[in-house]
Amino acid sequence: MDSYQLILKRYWGYDDFRGIQREIIESIGSGHDTLGLMPTGGGKSITFQVPALAQEGTCIVITPLIALMKDQVDNLRRRGIRAAAIYSGLTREEIVMTLENCIFGDIRILYVSPERLSSDLFQTKLRHMRVSFITVDEAHCISQWGYDFRPSYLEIAKIRKLVPKAPVLALTATATPAVVQDIQEKLSSKTSLSSPTRQARSASPTSFNIFRMSFERSNLAYVVRKAPDKREQLLHILNSMKGTAIVYARSRKRTKEFAELLNEAGITATFYHAGLDSVVKDERQRDWQQDKVRVMVATNAFGMGIDKPDVRLVIQTVLTA
Repeated sequence: MDSYQLILKRYWGYDDFRGIQREIIESIGSGHDTLGLMPTGGGKSITFQVPALAQEGTCIVITPLIALMKDQVDNLRRRGIRAAAIYSGLTREEIVMTLENCIFGDIRILYVSPERLSSDLFQTKLRHMRVSFITVDEAHCISQWGYDFRPSYLEIAKIRKLVPKAPVLALTATATPAVVQDIQEKLSSKTSLSSPTRQARSASPTSFNIFRMSFERSNLAYVVRKAPDKREQLLHILNSMKGTAIVYARSRKRTKEFAELLNEAGITATFYHAGLDSVVKDERQRDWQQDKVRVMVATNAFGMGIDKPDVRLVIQTVLTA
């Protein structure tokens, strides 16, 4: 086994990588700017967590989802990996302590929300860190052609200037050719190509290595149902299938209504949306993760990047009444 396989085996228990994981890991591990196009559930986290442990310094992971940060930090810590996250709701003292720990080398993987990148405190501390590389999760958010453009992602280009030796790993499950091009242009620290091999991989005037994984998911089934009584259909589906479930609703009000409906029918459920207090959100996510409730009813503020192996059902409700 090589060093990457040893890390994978030690911390995750797997003997080898799957799909394009190894190619991405070797690319970013060699110091090349890298773009990985992988479907949800394709193992994106492994592509930055493994090389982060194989190198000295701190890997900065930029992600827009607080729920994802907390979930992954908890999972990493359970595996004995030193990880931390900076997000809204933390005190200034907590943020300073976390950043100082990165400077002293006590944190191997640091999750940061894109909105934090522009703060003077973060940028000042970043200058003193040894950064192994920068990971940009949900990288389509940096593109004006993406479905979820977030201006705060544009701060990443400025951050690169503060740590010019750190390569970038951009990961996304959603990228048209225009978005792929835009991601490279907005994240690139240079415009010249250093080898004909890279030029063959991309027509972009940047130096990103690009790796694509098939988005075919043979283990998933997609079903669309039309029913006169959709609430009854929701209960029928959940009573017919075992395992943990997520039910998505279009509004915050609906999440509470559906959770109440399910609990009244004897199906344990809770609800989650962006308007809840951070302590409440943490508590409800934890209850769901620990199987204290079977169903999480939520808006799209919940779920992306959540690592729970027994989720067997995801329902998107479209109710008109």
